[in-house]
Amino acid sequence: MSAEQRVVVVTGASQGIGAGIVQAFRDRNCRVVATSRSITPVADSGVVTVQGDVGARDTAEKVFKTALERFGRVDTLVNNAGMFMAKPFAAYSQDDYDIYLSTNVTGFFHMTQRALELMSKQGHGHIVTITTSLVDQPMTSVPAALTSLTKGALSATTRALAIEYAKTGIRINAVSPGIIRTPMHPPEAHQALAALHPMGRMGDVSDIVDAVLYLDGAGFVTGEILHVDGGQAAGHHLP
Repeated sequence: MSAEQRVVVVTGASQGIGAGIVQAFRDRNCRVVATSRSITPVADSGVVTVQGDVGARDTAEKVFKTALERFGRVDTLVNNAGMFMAKPFAAYSQDDYDIYLSTNVTGFFHMTQRALELMSKQGHGHIVTITTSLVDQPMTSVPAALTSLTKGALSATTRALAIEYAKTGIRINAVSPGIIRTPMHPPEAHQALAALHPMGRMGDVSDIVDAVLYLDGAGFVTGEILHVDGGQAAGHHLP
């Protein structure tokens, strides 16, 4: 592997935003370690897949061990794995809470710890996490307090880690999407979901990919929560 070929770890990489991020980095001649519960091997020799639950510590261990064995380094971690379940707060079950915490917070914790250990030895690196604009602008039509509880923690931690590691050569940022057109949302809901954004449309996977790529190349940006949400976080909007 030449020195110019960067290595990127992407969680939640089997579909939607994660799959788009994997392809975008491959298009830029980066090597990728892609992980999710359901991911399967691919023919591309520049992509190594690791199947596992992001909330399990051994998944992070396996991902970074694989990255080092195959590619020798990790330049960027994209914490994309996450879950979303809209329901009234009192209706969430203990099981809902447990899986939210495991996927959105525990997965971030294990992956980010492993990444920071490695990047600290390298003297450089970038971590970017996918959060949500609902943290900053809740909507009565989308009750999702567990999302705010968990993803809001990631936004706060992004800033805290950015300051902690500011002088180490490691940058930590986040992308805060609105509602994105992915398999998570059935086509019959698209019109109603589009109306929740001031710009009047849902976001596309490419919108989030572009934001991740921008942050990855922006060497003087750290601690940034970049909203990609059609104006959703800017203020109140009544469709």
